[in-house]
Amino acid sequence: MQPGDRPWLRKYPLQVLPSYEYPKINVARMLIDSARNYPDNEAVDFLGRSITYKELLRQCRKMADALRALPIARGDRVAIMLPNCPQGVIAYYGALMAGAVVVQTNPTYTERELRYQLTDSGATVLIVLDLLMPRVLKAKENNTVLKTVIVTSLSDALPFPKNALYPLKRRREYPGLRVEIRSSEGIFRWSSWLRKGKATDTCEEVDADADVAMIQYTGGTTGHPKGVMLTHANLVANTIQTTAWFYRLEIGKERYLAALPLFHVFGLTVLMNQAVYRAGSLLLVPRFEPKLVLDTVRRRKPTLFPGAPTMYIALLNDSSAREGDLDSIRFCISGAAPLPRDVQEKFEKKSGGRLIEGYGLTEAAPVTHCNPIWGYRKNGTIGIPLPDTDARIVGEDSVEQLPVGQIGELAVRGPQVMKGYWNRPEETAGVLQDGWLRTGDLGTMDDEGYFSIIDRKKDIILAGGFNVYPREIEEVLFEHPAVKEASVLGVPDPYRGETVKAYVVVKEGWQVSEMQLDRWCRDRLASYKVPKQYEFRSSLPLSLIGKVLRRKLREEQNSEEEVNLNIT
Repeated sequence: MQPGDRPWLRKYPLQVLPSYEYPKINVARMLIDSARNYPDNEAVDFLGRSITYKELLRQCRKMADALRALPIARGDRVAIMLPNCPQGVIAYYGALMAGAVVVQTNPTYTERELRYQLTDSGATVLIVLDLLMPRVLKAKENNTVLKTVIVTSLSDALPFPKNALYPLKRRREYPGLRVEIRSSEGIFRWSSWLRKGKATDTCEEVDADADVAMIQYTGGTTGHPKGVMLTHANLVANTIQTTAWFYRLEIGKERYLAALPLFHVFGLTVLMNQAVYRAGSLLLVPRFEPKLVLDTVRRRKPTLFPGAPTMYIALLNDSSAREGDLDSIRFCISGAAPLPRDVQEKFEKKSGGRLIEGYGLTEAAPVTHCNPIWGYRKNGTIGIPLPDTDARIVGEDSVEQLPVGQIGELAVRGPQVMKGYWNRPEETAGVLQDGWLRTGDLGTMDDEGYFSIIDRKKDIILAGGFNVYPREIEEVLFEHPAVKEASVLGVPDPYRGETVKAYVVVKEGWQVSEMQLDRWCRDRLASYKVPKQYEFRSSLPLSLIGKVLRRKLREEQNSEEEVNLNIT
């Protein structure tokens, strides 16, 4: 096979073209178009409250107008720290209509993590859930850039009588929580804030290839998370690419089960943007809980369910699941972590739909590969590149293609590949080479163009679909007065794919328990980053220059797993 050949095109279904046109528009134009063509279609369902496209567009326009009045100008950053709820959808498209750059922020972030992201992005506005305000107020201290905080509650989006009962539930679960709205300090309540805006028919014109639509934070082993700059063109292209792959979708008729968080780029593209682009109904679930998801499934009968392997595992094992619950689901795309074949087969048998595995990364908005849904799929692979996407396996020193079957680093290029890292030109140059994005994942390609991921080149831990960065956790452990040395690895976990294990050396004369370290980390890290296993050691393997050799730890861990496997 010669460089430039695309053997995977021979495996494309007849209904999928190798190339498409991608309009150079503001991402919010997709909502405007759907609202014009399908005004009375349901756009969002949230625990029984339904919002039409006409009403969603009106709310987004009011949000955009209220932001402009601050003023928010083209290119200013607006951070959104919300679970899956209508306010998150309104804030996202409203900010884009105003020409702002969206910064999606994980609601589980601690004060420390939030402060870093707000400072690094330079966000001047934060839209946040009331339950998170104690963290926000602490993170806001000494931040001279963040000027405006808009506070909302889940009750703002709930139907009657749930909206009336929710404050009672909140007081019961969070007895010490009081949210003080002080407009003099730039803190406003959602409902009164939105009333300030007018539903004007205005959407900021953008240079789609150059203008950044969102900064999505990801990371690595070199330090703090990096802000990935995704342009309007990147997000529109990946929405159209994934929609083309799901070619049996019927415009205006599909129901998307949104259990994936929309602040994660996977959920943002294959759920929110795709549902809006196809005038589908977005069935929002504020957090993934099997009972809540199953209640939504029974009530609304979703047809699509993009998710992570942990979600499918949880639903398969939930004792409350009944025969026929999942029958409405026609297909699912699994991403964010490897999909076990056993899970795939069991879920397909239970639902009658198709569950296929794909691949992506934040730097590609995110999807680059997918197995054909109704065509020839290869279990254990990530499938083949999407339309207009090139992929190859490359070596360390160049982006020249390696021979078929040889292990190397996966590199991709296409219209969905990021502009670069926010304020990090050197790191951008390290991964974007001659138009190719080096993914950091090691893999192979077979003679039919199907790709397999062998291992991650970097030490990122993929726990339940979220990237976990060892150095960040190690820094928190090092801050504990009893810890002398610490190193963190990802170890196999049947539910989360990987989980975090910490190797700790305690200072002489000190004592510390696993429970104490767990409490220490939970106060400083999001829950999915907190180590689930600890191993106390007298020393760690070090290189000649004193660097911890994670490779040695990993080899020892693998040996332990093999011994345990042989014993059982």
